[in-house]
Parts: sequence; C-alpha cells; structure tokens
Amino acid sequence: MTHVNGMTRRRVLLVTDSFPPGSGGSGWSTFELARQLRQRGHHVTVVHAMPGKEDGLHQTSYDGIDVTQFRCHVPNVPVVRNVLKNERLWSTLARYLVTRLQASPVDVVHAQHVMTTVPAVRAGRQCNVPVVSTVRDYWPVCYWSDLIVEPSAPNLCPACTVGGMCRCIPSRSALGRAAWPLIPYMRHNLATKRRELARAQVVVAVSTAIARDLRRRAPELAQTRIETIPNPVDMTTLEPNATPPEQASVLYAGKLAVNKGVQFLLPALDAANVDWPLVVIGDGPMRSQLEADATRRGRKTRWLGWRDRAEVLTAMRGATMLAFPSYGPESLSRVLIEASALGLPIAAMDTGGTGDIIQHDVTGLLASSPEAFARDLGRLAGDPDLRARLGAGAAAHARTHFEASQVAARIEAVYASVLTTGPDHA
Repeated sequence: MTHVNGMTRRRVLLVTDSFPPGSGGSGWSTFELARQLRQRGHHVTVVHAMPGKEDGLHQTSYDGIDVTQFRCHVPNVPVVRNVLKNERLWSTLARYLVTRLQASPVDVVHAQHVMTTVPAVRAGRQCNVPVVSTVRDYWPVCYWSDLIVEPSAPNLCPACTVGGMCRCIPSRSALGRAAWPLIPYMRHNLATKRRELARAQVVVAVSTAIARDLRRRAPELAQTRIETIPNPVDMTTLEPNATPPEQASVLYAGKLAVNKGVQFLLPALDAANVDWPLVVIGDGPMRSQLEADATRRGRKTRWLGWRDRAEVLTAMRGATMLAFPSYGPESLSRVLIEASALGLPIAAMDTGGTGDIIQHDVTGLLASSPEAFARDLGRLAGDPDLRARLGAGAAAHARTHFEASQVAARIEAVYASVLTTGPDHA
C-alpha cells in the first residue's frame, strides 16, 4: 500500500475462474473491475484458474493487466471431472497462491467466482491477507448453481437436502439415479464452499436476490458481512440509438439451455403474433431442438452462435426489442444491463436479480409466467411509443446504478474497510 498525492494505492490480486478474451459475463465483469481499479491508481494483477488439457503456469496480459493462467488438467470424465475442478484445484491453487503472496505481497485478495473462492480464502488466511469474495450466482447454496430442481418443476429448489438432490440428479447427470451414491460427496463439497466463503472478510453479492438467498439458505454466513454491489459495466461505449432500426427484429442473447427459458421463446412469440425475424446469439444443449422447432413453426431465425462482446452490442443496436425468457433465477444479467444502457426495450421473466435491472413498466416489462411474457412481447411489438419510453427509462436507470466507475468506488471502499479491521482469524 502506498500513498501518492493524497491517494491510497493498493495492491490487489484478483483470483478468477473467467477472464477475457474468451469469457462470459463474469469474466468481463472481472476485467471491468480490474480496469477501473487500475484507472483509480491501484496495482492490479490477475490469477485465472483454467481447467483444461494441461497443467502449469502461463504468463500473459490483457489490456495491459498482468494475468497468470493457472492451468490444471481436467479430463472430461464424469465424477472425476468434478473432483479435479473442485477439491484438487482448491488444493493446488491454494498452495500456489500462498507461494505467490509470500514472494509478492498484496493488500487485498479478491476472489471472483466458485472455483477460486475456496483457495483464495485459504491462502489469504495463511498469509494474513484480507480476502473479499464476489458471489455472481447461486454456487454457495446449490450444487448446480442455479436452484432448479428439474426442467419441468415450476418452483425453485428449497434446499440442497438429500431429498432435493435425489430429485435433481436424474435430470443433471448422465448416470441418472445411479449417481445417487454421490450425494454425500456433493453435500460435503457444498458445505466446504459455504464454510470457506464465510471466512472471507466481506462477501459481495451482485444482486439483492443473491444477498437474500445467501442469508436464507446459508446459515454458515450468519455472521459474515454481505454487501450488495452490482457488476460494473463501462457505459462510455453504450450510448442509446438516436433512431430505431429500419428492420424490426427480436433479439435473444444467451445460452441455449433450460435455465435460460429458451423453451418458452418460440411459443411466446407465436402466442403474441409477433412475426418479426428472431436473431439468436448463443449456443447450448437445446440448439438443435430449437432450430427444428423454429423450422416447424416457419419462424425466420438467424442462428449466430457465440459472438464476442462487440458483435453482441452491434446486434443489440440493430434490434427492436430484447426477449429475456429466463427460467432459472438470474443473478444479475450483463446482457440486460448492456441492453438497458443502449436503450433497447426489454421483455423479461421476473427471476432472481432481474428486478434490480428491470422495473416493470418503467425500464422494461417483467412477467411472472410464460403466458404473461408472451403478452409483454405483444405489447412491445405493437406499441412504438411504449418501446421508446421504456428504452429511455432503461438507459437512465443503467447509468445511475451500474456505471463502472461508481461500482469500482464502492468496491474500493470495501477494500479500505477490510484493511482497517484486518483479517479475521476466528
């Protein structure tokens, strides 16, 4: 920690599961935090845990930020894969972090996700360095991180009990019910994550829904300080369109999987009598099924697969509205924040932290059921004045609540507080 011109400059180590250039929303959020902290004068380095085909360390950089890729060999073998991405990675990464912290001390370690929180907390405690952990989904309270019991279940899982796991495993594991003997391991794995998370000095929940469920579902965190701070989004390149696009279209951007509610998308568009072309950015296990369904329905659809962030933003600028049918409880969707900042009208299902972004009839439309979602799509398609009003409201709300420099300032305040109180070794 140094002081320059009255500013306190801290040494921050971000330990993450995901980081650009090849990453999803959590990786871009980590990068944006790193970029903002650097702009505020802090020295930021990144350790990126990368399960894959090889072991070893690889030094690289992204946008001038030093990144150590911590590679660990994880074969694509059921059960073995899970243990290697969890318990083995925790052990080897914790040892590396201890060695690194002893050789190059930092002021704060900030863990960014599920695979890296346990080893970061363990290394921080051993080296007497405060640890902050950001929770971006439901990994501390659900083994699968999404709270979905089974694809057809209307309600979320109440808890990761033995009975609950017996219900969810058949639809999750290729082994089906033969995986039931793994339940003790799964419960122990989840308990370890909670116990170590509770030892962080501060847990940052990215939405009110995440914070609420950590309090309700993880008693281990009863005495842990939890702050609700959203993911940072750089608004400088997200100016709303001055004019609507010439060709009307509906955009979907995200994984093509059950928890994203894509099974509701095509039926909802048909029920709403919205015949505009559908542009789909993303991929996943349901793609072939959805392509066949779109052909059967005669729906003109462009399947673009995964695209980089710049291409996604371009697609948002060219769309008339965004459909967000998510079935599982969203933590805090980066797609929704960026679409909002661009002034793109949104129809969304009201799940998880989506309500932090979309205020019904103010910054978008929120539906409590697939039927209501279909009606909202119809409302947006049929009312250009409504689209304009909601788009303007969304853009203003995004800049007020999610602008990157404001979020970074709040994280900076968290760092200052943990350095004042020091690591807790209770």
